[in-house]
Amino acid sequence: MKKHIERLQYISQGENAIAHLEAIASAYGAGCKWVQLRMKDTATNELFNIAQQAKAISKSYDSTLIINDFPLIAKAVNADGVHLGLTDMTHEQAKTTLGETFIIGGTANTIDDIRKYVAEGVVDYIGLGPFRFTTTKQKLSPILGVEGYQRIMDLCRAENINIPIIAIGGIELEDVPIIMSTGVYGIAVSGLITKAAKKEELIKTLLDMIHSSSVN
Repeated sequence: MKKHIERLQYISQGENAIAHLEAIASAYGAGCKWVQLRMKDTATNELFNIAQQAKAISKSYDSTLIINDFPLIAKAVNADGVHLGLTDMTHEQAKTTLGETFIIGGTANTIDDIRKYVAEGVVDYIGLGPFRFTTTKQKLSPILGVEGYQRIMDLCRAENINIPIIAIGGIELEDVPIIMSTGVYGIAVSGLITKAAKKEELIKTLLDMIHSSSVN
């Protein structure tokens, strides 16, 4: 089953639960159709409550909600999917837990990571990064930059790898056209949207840039 993957994805950010939920509501309200709830160090019972509220917000906007790292919570709140890092629950286990209808995303830093996902045939999209240094993520993988994306995307084309690849990690507005020109499918951002004073204007600009610069 081929699932719809949005080209612009927002990764939630905030100092506490209320801030995350406010940021999620603001992103949806400003026109972003895909949000990933990312609260890695939150207790499971607290995260369940936050995820329930995030799901209610996403439903009101008829938009996609992805839960980072917690497949069981994603299933319990009937989110649209889960995003797993390289050291989280295996994607095969997540698919067994969630079933065929849930979206499963995976994190990658190298072409070998991507080849592994493709060989397994489980993930629906790949978050490839980081583009540059970011304080959002601890234990940051080696930075790719434009050259890294270009090298990896060239190999993907040569090997006929067509899975949607989302660039992530410290991306600013001015970076979007050149990143999209490498052949990635889309962009994921966090601080860029969180900190924007005019979110609706920013999201419209991002979407325009992503679609006009796409080579897919």
